[in-house]
Amino acid sequence: MASFAVRSAEDGVPDDVAASVQQRVLDVLGLCVAAHRLPTSAAAIGHVLDQGGHAQATAVGVPQQVTAAQAAFTNGVLAHSLDYDDTHLPSVLHPSASVVPAALAAAEHVGATGEQTVRAIAVGLEVAVRLGMAGYDERLGNSVFFEHGQHATSITGAMGSAVAASLLHGADERGVVDALGLTASMASGVIEANRTGGTVKRLHCGLAAQAGVTAAQLVRRGFTGPPTVLEGRFGFFEAWLHGRFFASAVTDGLDPDGRCRDWSVPGIFFKPYPANHFTHAAIDAGLAFRARGVRPEQVSSITVGVASAVIRTIGQPIEVKRAPATGYQAQFSGPYAVVAGLLGGSGLGLGLDDFTDDLARDPRRRALMARVEVVADPRCDAIYPHQLPAVVTLRTTSGEELVEEVLTNRGGPARPLSDDELAVKFADNVAARLAPPAADAVRRSVADLRGASDVRALLTPLSRLSVPEETP
Repeated sequence: MASFAVRSAEDGVPDDVAASVQQRVLDVLGLCVAAHRLPTSAAAIGHVLDQGGHAQATAVGVPQQVTAAQAAFTNGVLAHSLDYDDTHLPSVLHPSASVVPAALAAAEHVGATGEQTVRAIAVGLEVAVRLGMAGYDERLGNSVFFEHGQHATSITGAMGSAVAASLLHGADERGVVDALGLTASMASGVIEANRTGGTVKRLHCGLAAQAGVTAAQLVRRGFTGPPTVLEGRFGFFEAWLHGRFFASAVTDGLDPDGRCRDWSVPGIFFKPYPANHFTHAAIDAGLAFRARGVRPEQVSSITVGVASAVIRTIGQPIEVKRAPATGYQAQFSGPYAVVAGLLGGSGLGLGLDDFTDDLARDPRRRALMARVEVVADPRCDAIYPHQLPAVVTLRTTSGEELVEEVLTNRGGPARPLSDDELAVKFADNVAARLAPPAADAVRRSVADLRGASDVRALLTPLSRLSVPEETP
């Protein structure tokens, strides 16, 4: 892994990988701006500012610079807080929300070039995905991390962040191994909040990015980690996966000289909608029914068929999913997803303004959600988790039965988002918070990132945001 990391940092990455990284940088920065609407974002920023420290890097929406580790923490919290960040399947990781903030903070601190930053992000994402896939059990059809209640996103995201940050600090192979060795003792994350509530999950990618930057800095000062940090008797795989891991997922496509023949980065799924990824196919089905002319008053019942494994997240307990109390709960509700799609919204079909507390409690929406069932579908079970499909059946008051089969996810390799669509998502995310000239400057800087002498032109326009008169 270290050989691959250093070789890629020195020799570069394929153009399609670099282009994918640039798309993810724009996506993450837009999410960081959008997340300023949340009280938890203000709390995280306030916490950071209380810590003080040297001015090293930019936290989005914070006029004064903070330390690199604090910037990574802040931007990681912001990037993941809206559940709108990208997803790798079948590992069900959200890698960019930690790796991109860590790399940008380290790059700004050390004055790295845009090309160096792109390479470091690419490698960090690849490391996170490969370690996540080491915990994916094909026979189980799920991640062993999740079966143990662990948030693989923050655990493997911390490791990817450490590699990215250490490369930007000029680490050699041993330095990369040491950074992984230190970060393994800081990586963490428990996913109980997904099931029963709580906002702690919003911290996870921030803590992961912070851990990666901190590890890279400590290695520069002489700290070392175990050379067998991953596969050792008491290493990463034993501690997290209890020794039940798949080594080939880490090394497949990596040559002994460090060359990568099979990059995962371009295949990471973008999210077109700001909700749990398990709900997206149901949103697509709702949008499709709307396009077919179905009106809300015509709906007698809706059955959302999904993979068995996702029901506990978006369909149970059904009485809660039919009546989400907040916009955040609505992001994890199958009934809300299909109803919101049927009613239509902003952005790429549904946007952030379609997941507010008021809309979650809207009587009209709740009346429709009361008619929605979420059930297991064998076709979806056969596809999951390589896609997150849904087969949705709508019965009208006149007795007509309409079916929408959404077997691939929009935003993934089978149905990719174009640069123009990602620009729409970015514009929707920064609307009313980032002045149009600043938004244009960020888009141009991302497009030109590989030729930039540093990342300051990218990050400086993001240090000051506007406060909308009415926050949704």
